[in-house]
Amino acid sequence: MAQINQKNVELDLWSLYLYALKSPSSREKYSKRLEKYFDYLGLDGSSIEEKSLGFVGRLENEGNDWVFNSVLKYMQILLDRVNRKEITGATVRNHLKSIKLYCDMADIPITWKKISRGLPKGKNYADDRIPTTTEMIKLLEYPDRRIKAIVYTMCSSGIRLGAWDYLKWGHIRPIIRKGKDNIEIVIAAKILVYAGEDEEYASFISSEAYQSLKDWMDYRKNSGELIDDNSWLMRDLWDTRVAQGRGFITAPQKLAASGIKRLIERAIWAQGLRKKLEKGKKRHPFSAIHSMRKWFKTRCEIGGMKPINVEMLLCHNIGISGSYYRPTENELLDDFLKVSKHLIVQENNNNDDLKREIDELLYRNETNENTLKVIQQQKDDAYITLSDQVMKLMEEVQLLKMNKT
Repeated sequence: MAQINQKNVELDLWSLYLYALKSPSSREKYSKRLEKYFDYLGLDGSSIEEKSLGFVGRLENEGNDWVFNSVLKYMQILLDRVNRKEITGATVRNHLKSIKLYCDMADIPITWKKISRGLPKGKNYADDRIPTTTEMIKLLEYPDRRIKAIVYTMCSSGIRLGAWDYLKWGHIRPIIRKGKDNIEIVIAAKILVYAGEDEEYASFISSEAYQSLKDWMDYRKNSGELIDDNSWLMRDLWDTRVAQGRGFITAPQKLAASGIKRLIERAIWAQGLRKKLEKGKKRHPFSAIHSMRKWFKTRCEIGGMKPINVEMLLCHNIGISGSYYRPTENELLDDFLKVSKHLIVQENNNNDDLKREIDELLYRNETNENTLKVIQQQKDDAYITLSDQVMKLMEEVQLLKMNKT
């Protein structure tokens, strides 16, 4: 058995486990699954950290074989639940991932192939759908000033829930173009996601989303909050009757991704878009959070955006193409604008006017590109003609030299 320094493990193992999980949502899911395994083992403790210490103690006394056998028996219990149609095969594999990560971080050598070989493969995708437009509009009617800005932003950019932990007002930049009568209009906005992190990337949000964010920030500013580029996009609500103190307008507290998740889930239930599952059903029709990311991808591809551009805006791995495919920001923006009308959730007259303005700008842009192509072709033709003339002159000069000799 591998030698483990009991004192160091007690102090660091749980922190090391959390360190390996970057996303807050992943930490929550992995921790819950691991705690169920600890409960199966009958470990004492009121918290998962205390149960983790209990696991280390039993490991010291009983060795790696005990871990292997306990995990194998636990998987068999879960498989029985799969056979009773209580959980899916994918759920079993997710439980194993949580336990395996913990053991890996503790340097506990186990032959995981022997355990995973008997597990069902399970589907690698969820059996849910995206919300309908009617359901999205119903969600937007929830009486919280933040809901429109959150939903519009997530649906028009496809950002992950965890991105909200980094988003500030300075990470949103409107994209302005001149429309009819030379009037400037906001056609979209650039959003910098995970700013300052290794995962940082740029995407876009619709004009609808930008206006909702701006209205929310303007409301905060007019209420007395100091707004600048470092202001968090989402914050806690405040008591409008009091101007100072914790939890009030002058003391903003960031609304973390976990808080945004609770807000959306609360809105879905309150608006009657989610009800208690019937007996035998394990999944709601659509996911509260991830459905918005799926909504973005679906609407973009329906609108005709290049699939590889959709994947880039979602910050998905595009494989070997990532080493060679390098579209400019303007090229990505043009492709985004082509489908922007499909990303508008709530139709109104202003959106119709904006659609026409964007269509006109895209038409003008396409016309200009075609004109440039024609000019470039003319230049190429002129160059070829000139080259032919030069070659002909050189042949004539060579012929003259030969005649003289």
